[in-house]
Amino acid sequence: MDFSIGELARRSRVKVPTIRYYEQIGLLPAPPRTQGQQRRYDSGHTSRLNFIRHARELGFEIDAIRELLAMSAEPSQSCVVIDDIARRHIGEIDRRIAHLTTLRVELQRTVDECGRGQVCDCRVIEALAENR
Repeated sequence: MDFSIGELARRSRVKVPTIRYYEQIGLLPAPPRTQGQQRRYDSGHTSRLNFIRHARELGFEIDAIRELLAMSAEPSQSCVVIDDIARRHIGEIDRRIAHLTTLRVELQRTVDECGRGQVCDCRVIEALAENR
């Protein structure tokens, strides 16, 4: 059974331009085309696109997803490399959380210092205008 790019987008919850982009960069294999040059997809494309979408939702970068897809094609291989990729990603998430926590504390402090007066005396505006 084959279906159009619009149907693939609906099934995978991925936008059509994103599907085309993933094809262009080689994450999603180019589908066969009809005589009218319309792309035709199958359930394998849907499964792979769902994998990519979920990996992106988890914050994996394209290169990591490419590695994960390659590893998933070798099911008898050790998953040590996959664990390393996931651990590196967890480390990056932890760094982002720490950075966001610092930003939140700074912004909260600035809001708490706000006198709720006029814009010309607004501490939030002053803090944003400061060069640090």
